[in-house]
Amino acid sequence: MHRFAKLDRQFVWHPFTQMRHWLKREPIVIMSGQGAVLRDVRGQEYLDANSSIWTNLHGHNHPKLNAAIQRQLRKIAHSSALGLANEPASLLAQELVEAANSRSRRRQEADLKSSAESASSRRRLQKVFFSDDGSTAVEVALKLAYEFTRRARSVCVPPAAATKPQPRFLSLEGAYHGDTVGAVALGHIDLFHKAYSGLLFKTDKVMSPYCYRCPFNKAKPERADAREYRKCNWECVALVEKKFAAQKQRGNPYAAFVFEPLIQGAAGMIPQPSGWLRQVTDLARHNGALLVADEVMTGFGRTGVAANVSSRMALQHKDRPRSHERGYGRLFACHHEGVQPDFLCLAKGLTGGYLPMAATLTTNKVFDVFLGEYNEFKTFFHGHSFTGNQLGASAAMASLEILQSATSIQARQQLERTLGKELQTLWPLPNVGDIRQVGLVVGVELVRNWRTRAPFDLRARAGIRVCEMMAQLGVLTRPIGNVIVLMPPYCTTGTQAKQMVAALGEAVKKVIGVSRWQANR
Repeated sequence: MHRFAKLDRQFVWHPFTQMRHWLKREPIVIMSGQGAVLRDVRGQEYLDANSSIWTNLHGHNHPKLNAAIQRQLRKIAHSSALGLANEPASLLAQELVEAANSRSRRRQEADLKSSAESASSRRRLQKVFFSDDGSTAVEVALKLAYEFTRRARSVCVPPAAATKPQPRFLSLEGAYHGDTVGAVALGHIDLFHKAYSGLLFKTDKVMSPYCYRCPFNKAKPERADAREYRKCNWECVALVEKKFAAQKQRGNPYAAFVFEPLIQGAAGMIPQPSGWLRQVTDLARHNGALLVADEVMTGFGRTGVAANVSSRMALQHKDRPRSHERGYGRLFACHHEGVQPDFLCLAKGLTGGYLPMAATLTTNKVFDVFLGEYNEFKTFFHGHSFTGNQLGASAAMASLEILQSATSIQARQQLERTLGKELQTLWPLPNVGDIRQVGLVVGVELVRNWRTRAPFDLRARAGIRVCEMMAQLGVLTRPIGNVIVLMPPYCTTGTQAKQMVAALGEAVKKVIGVSRWQANR
């Protein structure tokens, strides 16, 4: 066993890992990386098929990201954001605000013809609160929404009134929003959170639009994404409407609706059918709830480049484009359905996967509630030692510059098409139940029998064993239960994408096999 592996086994406690199983074998010890390729201490190469747990956008050892960090290192690595400002964080905040308010030309034209324009301008995201990771980005949004709602309602409630109800939050079934206590309270995955139930405050959940396993979907299984052949009457939307109405009738409307737009990650890569997001966020708005978009996973182009976004915008401006001309495409999933949240939570890919950093964007309307004289104590009492870190902000600025380049936009479009084509080769496998793709996010759900959708017992470790076999075939990823995730860096070549999908298919055959299914046909 390599000495680093021995040290790891002796001293390191890994997240979301059954350590008894971990200690039974020698772990892969990563030493270096280049592009979409990782190398271990023994010189073995692997394709990074989940972007180092969904963070690495542009590949490892990217020259522009490396150079940005090196330039900043020659100045300063970090100084406090408590009472001080710094150059990279200020510039990054400006860039994020511009990107977060980018809307399609069609949407802008529609707003000009309706009263939505004034409402949209009021929801313009204009303030950025920096933190450390996805959990803290959501925690910040949660605290801000709670206090904003509490203060807004205190103005409306007479001083002599009885006890004021506490603001409540609504999130989706199977939701995962992080591991800090507030973020855990928003989550609804018992396997993760049941142990901490005594620490949590109560939040409500509503049905997630899981088309493949939806009880309202009357369609029989087909060899296609379940969203394509579903037969339903949007009962999932009706349940959301009912939930908002019931809470409003109790006299305590929901303070906020928290969601991952277009696709839920840790829930099992559950994609939302087209139009669902727009419908339910309209319901939330109608009922006075704030919108909290958790784009920790889905942000920064991960859910694809919109079909009507052309790279011409980037090509036309070789020098740094003016803010209204920038070729961002659609960096955020909620914008694919014209949804502008009150809080936008970002992390993971923010720095291109290089350094821990997060951001929570919100409106001036929220910000203004926290303004006051010192003796009013309206300050937002929350902070992090490494808030606005200069190295992280510099990496993030470089990442945003790469994302808006013609080369990156074209590469993302091509990679999305290649993945879509290659994934079709998995349908003949009888243990592949559903293949779900949203942009450059892929979830392949493994089942005992595709005709019945019968799931594997989690204790059988089907997903884990398939990923272990994929590692032997030179492809690294991590399952979510029995869902195999493919989320490659944007620099992944067509050949590498084919290798990733081929390894997944070969691993399923080797681990689960087809003979039993064929014998029972």
